[in-house]
Amino acid sequence: MAYFQFHNIHITAISAAVPQQIISVDSFANQFGVEKVARFKESTGIKQFRKTAEHQTASDLCYAAAENIINQKNVVRDDIGALVFVAHSADYRRPATACVLHKRLRLNKNCVAFDISLGCSAFVYGLQTVCALMQSSDINKALLLVGETLTKMTHPKDQSVAMLFGDAGSAILLEKTDSPSEIKGILKTDGTGYQNIIAPAGGFRNMNASHDDILFEDGNIRTLYNTIMQGENVFSFSITDVPRTIKEFLAIANTTIDSYDCIALHQANRFILQTIAKKFKIDIEKMPICLDKYGNTSAAAIPLLLCDSYGSNNDKKTIHTLMCGFGVGLSWGVCSATINIVDILPVIETDEIFEEGIINSISDFLKG
Repeated sequence: MAYFQFHNIHITAISAAVPQQIISVDSFANQFGVEKVARFKESTGIKQFRKTAEHQTASDLCYAAAENIINQKNVVRDDIGALVFVAHSADYRRPATACVLHKRLRLNKNCVAFDISLGCSAFVYGLQTVCALMQSSDINKALLLVGETLTKMTHPKDQSVAMLFGDAGSAILLEKTDSPSEIKGILKTDGTGYQNIIAPAGGFRNMNASHDDILFEDGNIRTLYNTIMQGENVFSFSITDVPRTIKEFLAIANTTIDSYDCIALHQANRFILQTIAKKFKIDIEKMPICLDKYGNTSAAAIPLLLCDSYGSNNDKKTIHTLMCGFGVGLSWGVCSATINIVDILPVIETDEIFEEGIINSISDFLKG
């Protein structure tokens, strides 16, 4: 079992950033029909989502969130000993996007920087990785950056996902502390479900697949470069394996749902969230939801949810938080941490783009 527990490492800041462009789900009515859009809104709870500009990436959003933490918390850049970027939406096939972010954030050469390719479980997996890295080294401060730009991977005619996904990025600052602090959790994987959420082309397995539109058996049009989701399989996994793991975590941690002030679940869709809440009899006041405003933002969902729910609250109390990310992989994890509300920053909007990183020609490359 991949159970982890860390002492004396604390989450000291959380920031989230979204693009300024808002896409209303109602704007798809002419394309998909009023009734279909209404049913989608009712079942998922999504009313709108954020969409990045053409050259805006997950790293742009994560950069804005990280800069926000550095400026708001007066962090000395040279004190940051690690930067881990967790996403499927990389800037390039190579180098690691973490190296690009390292440059932009003007971090010290002694800072470790690397990528992890994960989606919906990114926050929990990333938290474990950064904490393990800190515990086994002299690193005292580290940045965990998680984000996704799924709107770039969805086909506009695909009714199953065109209205579902939104773009967001986030940053989490972790620090070693002398005061009592615990971060614990469980990580799990079921690789037999790797095709349940997949973009088959564009990687090194299928680099030169056709870009032609294809009418799939589910009646949706998409290319092999777009995200394809087997909705029924993902739903079944979300309401069986995920609750089972939450229950397993509660038993190991010797806690109950009532032990937590906040239950922060991956913002998949409203029906899944309601089903999980019903299984555990979760007080709805303890389970915030933000997918109505931002859609399913995959990797960034949990930190975005916390920033949306608590970022404008100046209350100086702490919240004992249970967090669960689940989805593409299939990969999922549950973790808990105590977070000071004043360390959760409000959601910021940005359309900033790393212009130097746009390389569409030899002249662009030479300018860099």
